[in-house]
Amino acid sequence: EVPSAVYMIEELARRVDFVSVGTNDLTQYLLAVDRNNPRVAESYDHLHPAVLVEIERVVRLAAELGLPVSLCGEMASDRNAVLLLVGLGIPTLSMSAAQLPRVKWLIRALRAADMRALCASAMQLDEAAEVRQLTTDYLISLNYPGISGPAKATP
Repeated sequence: EVPSAVYMIEELARRVDFVSVGTNDLTQYLLAVDRNNPRVAESYDHLHPAVLVEIERVVRLAAELGLPVSLCGEMASDRNAVLLLVGLGIPTLSMSAAQLPRVKWLIRALRAADMRALCASAMQLDEAAEVRQLTTDYLISLNYPGISGPAKATP
C-alpha cells in the first residue's frame, strides 16, 4: 500500500508468504493526491502509468522471489484496469461480491497475450486519461455491456 514497500520487497520477502497490492493507498501515495480532498481528487487515477509501472515491478519481483501476488482495492473491479491487470499477470483480484459477475465475464472474454500487448502500450503513455481511452477503446471492441462512445472519466 505504500511505495516504500515496493522498494523493500526483497527484504520483506524473508518475512512474508505472499504479496497483496492495496491499490487505493498505493495510488494515493504514488501520485501524492488525497483522493478524499475535492480540490485535488480529480488527479487521483489508478490508471496513471506510474501506478502501472510500480504494480508491474511488484509482480516481477514477487515472481523472482517465488511469492504469490494478489491485488485489492477499487482497481480490482474497474473494467478498464482489469484489462491491464490481466496483462500484468496478476492471478488474484479481491473485490466486493457484487462486482464478481461483471469482472468474471470480462476476464473470460480476454486473451492474456492480447492484454500483455495492451498493457505494454498503456505503460508507454503519459497520462491516465490516455490509458483510460486506450482501454475503453478495447472494451468497445469487445462489445462490453454499457460501453460505447468516448472514454468516461470514472470507472
